[in-house]
Amino acid sequence: MLERFSFRKEYRARSLFIIFNLLFLAIMCFIVMLPMVKVLVDSFDEKAARTEFRLFPKQVSVEAYLRILSQPNLYQPFLNSVFTSSVGTILALVISGFMAYALTRRDLPGRNLIMKLIMVTMVFRAGIIPLYMVVKNLGLRDSLWAIILAHAIETYYLILLRNFFDTIPRGIEESAEIDGATPIGIFFKIVLPLSKPGLAAIGLFYVVLYWNQFFQFIIFIDTPEKMNLQVRLKELVLDSTSQSDMGGHDLPPESLKNAVIILNILPVLILYPLLQRHFVKGINLGAIKG
Repeated sequence: MLERFSFRKEYRARSLFIIFNLLFLAIMCFIVMLPMVKVLVDSFDEKAARTEFRLFPKQVSVEAYLRILSQPNLYQPFLNSVFTSSVGTILALVISGFMAYALTRRDLPGRNLIMKLIMVTMVFRAGIIPLYMVVKNLGLRDSLWAIILAHAIETYYLILLRNFFDTIPRGIEESAEIDGATPIGIFFKIVLPLSKPGLAAIGLFYVVLYWNQFFQFIIFIDTPEKMNLQVRLKELVLDSTSQSDMGGHDLPPESLKNAVIILNILPVLILYPLLQRHFVKGINLGAIKG
């Protein structure tokens, strides 16, 4: 590989392409990271300003974070976000897992029809008004379960998980069936252990989906104590009274706003590296020998 990366005549074009590709990707990464860098730097800067960009804080301070973390009215929204994200993700994975595995069974009656009906929901959605009427008629208004059940199954994630189940060699399941395993036993003992990458990826998608919920909390939830962190974030960032509520007269608004943003995305940033190793495909390679 090192020999090919040279400026000899036969490798010159390839080497120039590699250099150009690396430079282009580095520039694109830098451009993408600029907004995040500004948010992070301004959150630690007592002299932060919306129109100024600095790679390092002009006056380093953690006062903005201390002000935010000292607000008791942020703890309950944070717990609500944790509850909806964790319970919603577990429930969504259970429902999507069972349904995706059932759709991989070729002996399932009406399998093709069910799949077509599922695909239709990706194009045609009822909208927010029918969803609101369903939630209201089920008596889930002003309940966190309205948020959880509204996204208990997403068509796109279901199809991704079904396609991942299809990559598991059929011979493994047939061998288990010969040994007397039931479909449920095959699912729990063979399919799920081999599907950790797919489950981790879909699970992370659901965590982000539930964690970033905002509009449905505004529609379905009336009690302020049941609001999530995103709603409170909106109040801190956009409302003109938020600064006086937090006693932030001696701190620039930009510092407080950016600190809130960093604290809000921090749980997802922590969770992603823990699941990243499961994203590697091909975990089932070599499962069938001979």
